[in-house]
Amino acid sequence: MSGDSGTGRLVLAGTPIGNAGDATRRLVDLLETADVIAAEDTRRLHRLAGALEITPRGRILSYHEHNETERTPELVDAVRQGSVVALVTDAGMPSVSDPGYRLVRGCVDAGLPVTVVPGPSAVLTALAVSGLPSDRFAFEGFAPRKPGERARVFADLAQDPRTLLFFESPHRTGATLAAMAEAFGADRPAAVCRELTKTYEEVVRGTLAELAVWAQGEVRGEVCLVVAGSTGPQRVPEVGELVEEVSELVQSGYRMKDAVKVTAGRHGVSGRELYDAVTLQRRAGAPTTPN
Repeated sequence: MSGDSGTGRLVLAGTPIGNAGDATRRLVDLLETADVIAAEDTRRLHRLAGALEITPRGRILSYHEHNETERTPELVDAVRQGSVVALVTDAGMPSVSDPGYRLVRGCVDAGLPVTVVPGPSAVLTALAVSGLPSDRFAFEGFAPRKPGERARVFADLAQDPRTLLFFESPHRTGATLAAMAEAFGADRPAAVCRELTKTYEEVVRGTLAELAVWAQGEVRGEVCLVVAGSTGPQRVPEVGELVEEVSELVQSGYRMKDAVKVTAGRHGVSGRELYDAVTLQRRAGAPTTPN
């Protein structure tokens, strides 16, 4: 799996979310042979390599939220020159609530190969073990920290029929569950999945109200919250209500057309009408966003 063949590529490598024994044979081979390993935390990479009893031969670079903008062109150029560049984050799949999107986008825009060595996923693991419906689900990342913004996001999701998954820090878990109980309803079924695949793995199931009370005690470790979807009638928002959501996606790196497509699909509205609403607001003097 070396760049010696002249075929450069970016490889997104899923790493264990807690138990090193979940590493795949392909991951081991990749870490041993990649020309460059871009790691969210190089210390964690070295600890993982030690647990797997391997020695990476390639150049190891840090690649995290504070330097990904500057480092992405360097890594894209390495792929262009024929190197196999492996991207790993602290745990799970790169670009899923972790650094990686900019690098993938950079390689795609440059017409360079991007592939995946799949591995464990905290999102899918939590969904599977939660006991909640898994036929339709949505991963929402981390809930906003500010109470007002968090309340607005939860209000927008209150009627979503899909099972919802969130990452959360342990010290904010109680407040987030309480806010969910207020927005989604105290009786909405949910599960708190903590320290998945680790020694002290714990899954606590109940209503949002019950879990909010449970979380008043000390919560420790990595947390994933799984919340059942709404079973009530759904309200389709007006396209004008979704302009801000499109703008937020654009600010996060989406092209406007892609942001419109994603938002329209999420809410079941006309993509053309939403695009026209966004364009109209921009012409009216709203901040300019890239196409």
